Amino acid sequence: MRSPLFEKMQEAKAQWIELDGCEIPASFGSAPASIEEEYWALKESTGLLDLSHRGRLLVRGKDAPRFLQGQVTNEVKELEVGRGKYAFFLNVHGHILADARILRLDAQTYLVDCEPQCVAAIRQTLEKHIIADHVVVEDASTPEGCLALEGPCALEVLREAIGFDPPNMLPLEHLELPDDALRIVRASISGEFGYWILASAERLARIWDQSLRAGAALGARPVGFHAMEICRIEAGVPRYGADMNEKTLPQESGQMHAISFTKGCYLGQEVVERIRSRGHVNRTLAGLLFEGKQDARAGMEIRAGEQVIGNVTSAAYSFGLRRTIALGILRREFSEPGTGVMAGDLAAEVASLPFFYPMARR
Repeated sequence: MRSPLFEKMQEAKAQWIELDGCEIPASFGSAPASIEEEYWALKESTGLLDLSHRGRLLVRGKDAPRFLQGQVTNEVKELEVGRGKYAFFLNVHGHILADARILRLDAQTYLVDCEPQCVAAIRQTLEKHIIADHVVVEDASTPEGCLALEGPCALEVLREAIGFDPPNMLPLEHLELPDDALRIVRASISGEFGYWILASAERLARIWDQSLRAGAALGARPVGFHAMEICRIEAGVPRYGADMNEKTLPQESGQMHAISFTKGCYLGQEVVERIRSRGHVNRTLAGLLFEGKQDARAGMEIRAGEQVIGNVTSAAYSFGLRRTIALGILRREFSEPGTGVMAGDLAAEVASLPFFYPMARR
């Protein structure tokens, strides 16, 4: 799959990688120098990220609010139009099939945004449970694309690029501009302040050019997957397929804002409630700090003495912290910040999430 912004990415000298069957920019220009500049654009200015590869589904129909409410871990039935929630789709054993940002577009329609490899699992799960419900599930990944503006200057760049000053918006709050044929969502994939723009390929191509011109004086620039991943790991935000999978329980992910304990029944709820009554899970997402630049990689065993206590799930070198950092799933009793562990042959220290990082270059 290629993005509708592929030609714009080529003009910006994108270096490509394949992720979950999608060809996406890894960086722009010569790595690693470009990756560092892209990282600081997200920290100090604005990064332009092409998120068109992400999966999107429409769930619509007169029974959609009640039906979707019974399929996800968070409250969506009572969402106001123009609001959104982060939620999990679970299997009957309470394990995570997918995580998603769910936006309510109107009284009978929801947009589900997810990792590209999760589209099929979500659609199959939803369609399997449609019995006599007036609900339709549609793939909405095309023809629209998604451009993200993320970083402290994102609002200023957005305002200049589209000629519209959006009101103060809560996370996952969104609004449609019918005259401009686009939707603005207050969202972030990097953990930084940001907005996502959903629009046609032609409209996004113009916004891409306008954003680069508007943000040039501020240091805005295109940003690829590698720089985005560094910021995501610093923010302690797990990514499905890396830090979470079909064997992960919701509470192990640390994303408690994805779960409502006051809503009605949903698929997998019995396991989630059983864990809550027990008081804890045996494993949890934690951060790891290494000294300097180390070759930490996903999949490394984490040990305390001779005991295997978990695995590294994501790792990167942080230009802000000037050291390698990682996320991992650890046994709960070893997850206290400051605990010394070994990741492979590398010494590390357990850290709380999000990681602390300086607000400016040193």
